[in-house]
Amino acid sequence: MKNVKASKTNLSRRKFIVGSAAVAGGGLALGIPLSFDRGGMASAESRSAAETGTEVNAWVVIRPDDTCVIRIARSEMGQGTETGLAQLVAEELECGWTHVRTEFPTPGQNLARKRVWGEMGTGGSRGIRSSEDYVRRGAAAARIMLLQAAADQWKVPVGEVSVSDGVITHAASKRTTSYGKVAVAAAKVTPPDPKTITLKNPKEWKTAGKPIKRLDTAPKLNGSLVYAIDVKQPGMLCAAIKQCPVFGGKLGSYDQAKIAGRPGVRRVVKVNDSTVAVVADTWWHAKTALDALPIIWDEGPNAAQSSATIAEHLQEGLTAPAAYAFRQEGDAPKAIAGAAKKVEAMYSTPFLAHSTMEPMNCTVKVTADRAEVWVPTQNGEAALAALSEESGLPLEKCEVYKHVLGGGFGRRGGAQDYVRQAASIAKQMPGVPIKMIWSREEDTTHDFFRPISQCRGVAGLDESGNVVGLHLRVSGQSINAFLNSPQAKDGKDDRQLQGYTDKPGDAQLGYSVPNLLIEYAMRNTHVPVGPWRGVNTNQNAVYIECFIDEVARAAGADPVEFRRKLMGNHPKHLAVLNAAAEKADWGKPLPAGVHRGVAQFMGYGSYSAAVAEVSVSNDGKVKIHRMVLAINCGHAVNPGQIAAQVEGSVAYGLTATFYGECPVENGRMTSKNFDTYQIMRLAEMPKVETVIVPTYDFWGGVGEPTICVVAPSVLNAIAAATGKPVRSLPLKNVKLMNA
Repeated sequence: MKNVKASKTNLSRRKFIVGSAAVAGGGLALGIPLSFDRGGMASAESRSAAETGTEVNAWVVIRPDDTCVIRIARSEMGQGTETGLAQLVAEELECGWTHVRTEFPTPGQNLARKRVWGEMGTGGSRGIRSSEDYVRRGAAAARIMLLQAAADQWKVPVGEVSVSDGVITHAASKRTTSYGKVAVAAAKVTPPDPKTITLKNPKEWKTAGKPIKRLDTAPKLNGSLVYAIDVKQPGMLCAAIKQCPVFGGKLGSYDQAKIAGRPGVRRVVKVNDSTVAVVADTWWHAKTALDALPIIWDEGPNAAQSSATIAEHLQEGLTAPAAYAFRQEGDAPKAIAGAAKKVEAMYSTPFLAHSTMEPMNCTVKVTADRAEVWVPTQNGEAALAALSEESGLPLEKCEVYKHVLGGGFGRRGGAQDYVRQAASIAKQMPGVPIKMIWSREEDTTHDFFRPISQCRGVAGLDESGNVVGLHLRVSGQSINAFLNSPQAKDGKDDRQLQGYTDKPGDAQLGYSVPNLLIEYAMRNTHVPVGPWRGVNTNQNAVYIECFIDEVARAAGADPVEFRRKLMGNHPKHLAVLNAAAEKADWGKPLPAGVHRGVAQFMGYGSYSAAVAEVSVSNDGKVKIHRMVLAINCGHAVNPGQIAAQVEGSVAYGLTATFYGECPVENGRMTSKNFDTYQIMRLAEMPKVETVIVPTYDFWGGVGEPTICVVAPSVLNAIAAATGKPVRSLPLKNVKLMNA
């Protein structure tokens, strides 16, 4: 990445993205009037302070009518972060929920104000847990300033003043006022040191902790919410793109004369070494012209790759003499060799696409001294850096207008390839807004896929059925290696073993065995990979949880009881397992033909467990009747939204379990649209019940943790129903019954 300096900030693009944000004490800047609309874009017209309200601090703007506008720095993509963060701010602000509105500051404004809103990326289920402290302190500071302003006007000690629902009261004199009436004076009060503020006990929350309805539901239902794909700009043209179908290949040549006379076509543009675009007055004109454009691709040596060659490459990693020893406690191979009984299994999981409902898109306008992008992004600062680099303009001359995303799932995080492409096109057509939209086929075949991997598990049991040794080796692709991250060196990448660590906090393995060996064999492919909702906890939970079930069967033990014996040193893991088992009536009779399966795992700072109730017909058709999921995310900001996230993770997880795969043939992805990359249908969904078991002693994620227990609980239920384990996904490729 180029190290271009921004003249006002003296901050390189790279340092801008990777630098730590000074947020703990910096979220209280005062006095800079800003104007926003609901989508986060700076308002075109200039409005007076009376119309826009008064900024008490960076997080809170108070309007004369007592409306409290709460600024949300994170992206909203259906996960409910906007509502959750607003609840936390409203709780400390004591403004009353009916007075709350939200707006999204832009990355450019964040940069101009020395990143007062902190890091704006939204991924890894960190939207609330990584920012809850400083947004609550910012809200509490605003409350203190508003109360001080009222006390100053009444000439009374601030300790005699209280507030409820935005109404400030001095009980002794029976005087009242409102936030809207003292906001201007409050903005002039010296803000308190955030570190000195005592935050509310979450067990005493009145607004946070409640299942409040989401703020973005009504705009989505009535059509008023403008997604980035809906953006319109004066003089705007549309672009469709095609990329080399083989990753690593290049654009050879194209014959633009063949489409010169087609309706609406304005120009054919070389986007980069592997991509060509057609710009037209409508996207359909651009897309159909692009389909008719003769293109010659230089596919390169990767055209010889296939699913078979990749599987062979990964399988070699399972038996290679050397691998990275991620965890080595005791001597697992020796213990297994001397065990009374040995259990061994091999598992595999495929590449998966994100399949966001809204395909990759953005609108970019580049002039000699300004670059702007209207974009659905999980990382506005990364989008700003990509726009700056591609346009050649310094950061302070670029701006990103974030829109609510039509799905993210990790695809719109660090990878801002679509922003770079649109900026490249717009740079070649100065002053013209260019809306670039990927076709569904481009979106599915040019993803940053969930990494493919395989796993070999070996365990030893003593004569009493106790585990004496456990050995897991994962062979697969590394996200960090693809990103050229220093975290992946010499075949080592701890990230790919997410969920297997011994360290408490984010993704700890919930079992203790006397001899343990967990290894990783890095086997990369030409296919680009990246985070996919749940990232590596999904595959790793399948591997360990399905294998634990197989070991339990070999020991003749009940799967839940077998797990409990291994979880004595992991009380939080055990608690969610017990909660799910109790809610699902584990051990009680089920209707004939229905069987249960269980799984537990930890990821993104939260503990999850699931019980699935499944039947398998004589011809091998699977029906999932019920799923019970338990989660301990520490603090539950919005129980209703947590349940919704769990239900969404079941839908996403079952899609992957039954249908999800992206095969490779002649170096290219063969699944192109929803006819070959099937999504779970509503009629296939089971009844989903969520059990929240918060312990109020940590902050965990919600959006990603529970997805990892969906597949293994279902696979274990199928194994209980059929008497044989399922070791590869998706299920559509597996013959379950010998009919």
